[in-house]
Amino acid sequence: MIHVKSTVKLPFLWGKEVFKKENWSQINLIVGPNGSGKSLLAESLVPFFKKAGYSVAYLQANRELSNIQNNSWVKNENIRNRIANVLSGMIGKEISFEKGFNGRIVPFVVNEKQKVEYSLHKGKIHGLKEIINLLATLYDDKNTCLFLDEPELHLYPQLQQFFMNEIRKVAKQNPKKIFFIITHSPFFIDLRFPEELVGVVVTHVNKTPTHIENLSDEDEQLFKRFLPRFNTYHKQFFFSDNQVFVEGYTDQQMFTNLLNGIKNPMAVVRTGIIDVGGKDELGVFCKVCSLLGTDGRIITDLDSLFGGKVRDIMCQDKRIADWLDSVYQQELPFYLSIFSTKEFNRIIDTVCLSDLIEKLQQLIAAIGKYVCKIDYSVSKAFDIFVEKLQKLYEKYENADTLDVTQAVLIQGILKEYDMLQNILPLPLARTLPLIKHLYFLILEAAEKARVYILSKGCIEHYYTQNHVQFMPVSGKDKLFHAELEHLSHLKTNKLRTEYAELIDILERALY
Repeated sequence: MIHVKSTVKLPFLWGKEVFKKENWSQINLIVGPNGSGKSLLAESLVPFFKKAGYSVAYLQANRELSNIQNNSWVKNENIRNRIANVLSGMIGKEISFEKGFNGRIVPFVVNEKQKVEYSLHKGKIHGLKEIINLLATLYDDKNTCLFLDEPELHLYPQLQQFFMNEIRKVAKQNPKKIFFIITHSPFFIDLRFPEELVGVVVTHVNKTPTHIENLSDEDEQLFKRFLPRFNTYHKQFFFSDNQVFVEGYTDQQMFTNLLNGIKNPMAVVRTGIIDVGGKDELGVFCKVCSLLGTDGRIITDLDSLFGGKVRDIMCQDKRIADWLDSVYQQELPFYLSIFSTKEFNRIIDTVCLSDLIEKLQQLIAAIGKYVCKIDYSVSKAFDIFVEKLQKLYEKYENADTLDVTQAVLIQGILKEYDMLQNILPLPLARTLPLIKHLYFLILEAAEKARVYILSKGCIEHYYTQNHVQFMPVSGKDKLFHAELEHLSHLKTNKLRTEYAELIDILERALY
């Protein structure tokens, strides 16, 4: 870790807020949406590194490609040879540097196969010109601190990856050299080790940049497992303040199409729906966003409330804790009605989200044990609820502790609320309104951490072309394609009407 204390004030971007950072990685990233001040922040950091004794080179985004032969590095034969060797092997064409009639060094490209030679100065080969500029700056040993603004310009993805690998090689060869990459490209978000997250600075529109100053041992272990699975698609969230994470591709496709139905069309431009491949992965993204201050949103299935990383992260979130403190006096009569005297004495003056979820689990488990023993027909809908529970209790030894069982119980209690009031013993029936209030209190608390629970279960329970009841859902792929086919042909007004609940969740997440 590199220590350079930096304090930046940019009132026209952040008002009275001040950006402060002392700990840096060897390779640092400045990322964020357009207009959030990435380049201005980078330029403001230069004096601090000069003062710390670094020789700073700043390659600006508006660099002029046509004048590469005027750069001072062309006088260094070692740099020229290194560039020629690297590029010749990579692009399958010979790169050479020759003196022109005026004595200046001019890059030439030789295509042996086609027997063609042409001057890079005259040709419109922007990608090659750009990579020569970048490599020349990178290989110059005089630069001990290098700022690269938008190195992705004119480079196709594989060339971006190649240059990032060259940065890593030079960094390894020169441990005292430090790099800053100001970028819009996910191909430069090349995070391989947890400690490299300390070098990420995220800029925001009308808000001071955010970053991680130090990682705890627990976070370091979490990211060590996470980073190898962190792909280019996931990295979109670094470039927008409006990224929404969902579990799988069906959720991603549904919500992406439903963006057309939200009231503020401008929000669509700043929004991306990213699927991460499972609810536990959602928990890690939630943690990353929390640490980096990116305010990421998560839309997840109901079972995430009862187990897994999403629940763990929510229970540690200060925003939820602060909100629960703010409504404590208002909810105090309710808390007294659900907690025993012994329980309440333990949590007096403060109630945590974990306390509320555990109490909800206790209350619904008692109903589950009663309902699964019902051996007579009540109604077609209620019988499906009983049958689903009985199968879970038969299949699993401790079924009432499973997140999917608890999700089915909540679904059944909300769907069959009136019926349950009539058939449950009075002590259990009296808990129904308590369960309902507690459940929606928990959902409201979760939203303070920008976690939006699909209260009806999962995305399939909001479909209009197929009626799906209870979790888990089978044949998801077939159901999804039928729904997507229908959804994609709807006009905006019809879309808003048919999928009002899902669009409401999206709008709450985005505003």
